[in-house]
Amino acid sequence: QLSLFRLTMKRLFSTSHSSVDSKEMKKFQLLAHKWWDEEGEYSALHSMNDIRVPFIRDTLLNMSSNYHLGNPLSGVKILDVGCGGGLLSEPLGRLGASVTGIDPLEDNIRTADQHKSFDPVLAKRIQYRSSSLEEIVEECMETFDVIVASEVVEHVADLEMFIKCCSQVLKPEGSLFITTINKTQLSYVLGIVVAEKILGIVPEGTHEWEKFVPPEELQRLLESNGFSVKTVNGMLYNPLSGSWSWMESTSVNYAMHAVKSGAQGQLSPTDTLSEMEREQSSAAAGTAM
Repeated sequence: QLSLFRLTMKRLFSTSHSSVDSKEMKKFQLLAHKWWDEEGEYSALHSMNDIRVPFIRDTLLNMSSNYHLGNPLSGVKILDVGCGGGLLSEPLGRLGASVTGIDPLEDNIRTADQHKSFDPVLAKRIQYRSSSLEEIVEECMETFDVIVASEVVEHVADLEMFIKCCSQVLKPEGSLFITTINKTQLSYVLGIVVAEKILGIVPEGTHEWEKFVPPEELQRLLESNGFSVKTVNGMLYNPLSGSWSWMESTSVNYAMHAVKSGAQGQLSPTDTLSEMEREQSSAAAGTAM
């Protein structure tokens, strides 16, 4: 009886309120077989690996004292949300991580599974599932050391729910890596007019400017859901060379690293007060000197 009730609730929940946007699904459905064409529609995501993979790897290595030469991410459990055809899951698997890639589109998962099967090492390290994030929350509570959501948050239907789910499946002090597009006039011109309509680097209709997320808003959402934002870096794509580089400005693309607070990570109001008092007294001491 109880399990039937839970199943009904789950169905109600997943059909009425989901972070998956069905309009977005249709767009990606048409390109599901194109993921591994490095010259094709996803070429900019292929070259983004040149900066996003080292960013994830080096950030994690700086936080850890365990170095495994050759397999620096050995023992790290990563969830790649919206993994598409596995463009980011595979290099993370090659670094030794154990990767679960999820995507709501079955055709994407089929492509990812097929590509991974060419490499017996990856076949063991990566598992793919056709699933939304909220569908795995119940069975994966505090399971993962790391979540990557690269070029995903600008496609979800409910960003706050998405972040809440990320927090639920991440271990305390786990890392969340996000890359996405800012909501500025420049991002409209470069991300949509130039990239889609003029150069055709990205298929037309891939992005909706309305759904782009400013870093301030993303940071506010993360912090109100128990994350501490550690890094925000601007990213620049050069369509002539087809390469990415880091930059100061976050006005178009950016990458963010946030850490979920530990079990005792949340300061109580009294802790915060005493922290402020300490700061004030040390500031006063500084001026007295």
